[in-house]
Amino acid sequence: MKTTYQYQFYPDIKQKLTLNHWLRICRYWYNRQLGDRFDWWEMNRTTVNACPLIVSISAPREKPNYYSQKQQLPIIKKDLVKVFHSGELLDFKQVDSTILQDVSKRVDKAFERFIAGDSKGGRSGKPRFKTEADYRTMTFSTANSDWIKLVRKNWMYVRLPKLGVVKVRMHRSIPDGFTIKQASVTRKVDGWFIQLMLEDASVPEFTFDKVNPTWDNSVGLDAVLHEDVYLATSSGEKLPSLKPLRKNQAKLDRISRKRNKRKRGKAARRKLAKKEAKQHQKIARSRQDFHYKTAHKLVRSGAKFYFHEDLNLKSLTKRNKVKQDDEGTYLPNGQSAKSGLNKSWLDAAFGQFFKTLEYIAEKAGSVVVSQKPAYTSMLLCYRNEIVFADCNIREYWDEQHSLMVDRDINAAINLKKLGLDIFPSIKRRNGNLSVVGTMDDSTVKEILHTLHRAARSPHHTVLS
Repeated sequence: MKTTYQYQFYPDIKQKLTLNHWLRICRYWYNRQLGDRFDWWEMNRTTVNACPLIVSISAPREKPNYYSQKQQLPIIKKDLVKVFHSGELLDFKQVDSTILQDVSKRVDKAFERFIAGDSKGGRSGKPRFKTEADYRTMTFSTANSDWIKLVRKNWMYVRLPKLGVVKVRMHRSIPDGFTIKQASVTRKVDGWFIQLMLEDASVPEFTFDKVNPTWDNSVGLDAVLHEDVYLATSSGEKLPSLKPLRKNQAKLDRISRKRNKRKRGKAARRKLAKKEAKQHQKIARSRQDFHYKTAHKLVRSGAKFYFHEDLNLKSLTKRNKVKQDDEGTYLPNGQSAKSGLNKSWLDAAFGQFFKTLEYIAEKAGSVVVSQKPAYTSMLLCYRNEIVFADCNIREYWDEQHSLMVDRDINAAINLKKLGLDIFPSIKRRNGNLSVVGTMDDSTVKEILHTLHRAARSPHHTVLS
């Protein structure tokens, strides 16, 4: 079993200068290798059945790879390297060799993802050259438990190659039997942090008991962005949202306005920029803490299967299409309201939450499965009838059962039915929807019992 623990460590002034210089060298080495790969890409990407108007006349180069670029390090270390645009001299011999080799591995992975593409033939984004804000982590791939020299109360002293002994704040002890396999150091706004990858071969990986999903051991989850609700579950609960960005937006805007009024390059602007970065870090950490607490609350229910909607967040946060009249004048397209909705989607970070839930559920022996949510928000869960055709319809009163059906809980139950493969098939012909399929009476009774209980109980539950 492998796990990673993160600790904050406190280097002295000399060690901080050394670490910052190492980051500068690593960033230059990363950008240099990436530029070399882009050069090869431009010279060798002509297709065999077409010839562009502008083509390189040089001989085709051999494709650079991890090993060929790593073999350049002994040559580079023989002398100082001069940066072309700034004229500064960099000494590669000061940096541990495993760190520079890991930089080559990062470049190789980033570029291979770009040229290989996915299963559908689409390519991922083109790798970017790293700036000072982008490149903040260095990895020691040969770390071991011998690097720990002393442990005293809540402090641990670790010797890093070519840096010396650093003082680490040990807020939790390393479990017995686990050994260090890798160490990474990261520069953040509030200091330096070290991530220790631990491994214990005697502890098995997370295993999942092979059980079939049933109505009792599964839960449906519907992502909600209405008022103060974050998630709706098929058990009739509504979990509250945190909205960390919304709550801190005024303070963040106030700091940003002050920073923009200061002259570039001045100490006052740098001080406010650091304050703004700390505010962003506070927002990100509070959001992550909220995700973990929410995931643990769901897992404590004891369910074995969690079915959530497979959200296309890229399309959900896309800008509206521009509208123009015949004279070229821009017309209102609703983007002002859509911008606020986009910010709410990004603030909720459902993609990050479902990954966190998958990690927490895996440790508990459960499974998280994504489902395509087509028509799950429109169909009445206990009767095959299209009721919630409009997004503005939040509740539906059923006179027959004297029941007020909540839209979000209804969608969560439909996601559960979809995961259990009892959701009816829906056909669209000539703009009309026709529902095909039925449910047994026991399932209908279970759903009605859940909806009646949800209607009587408060909508929000407090995270424990």
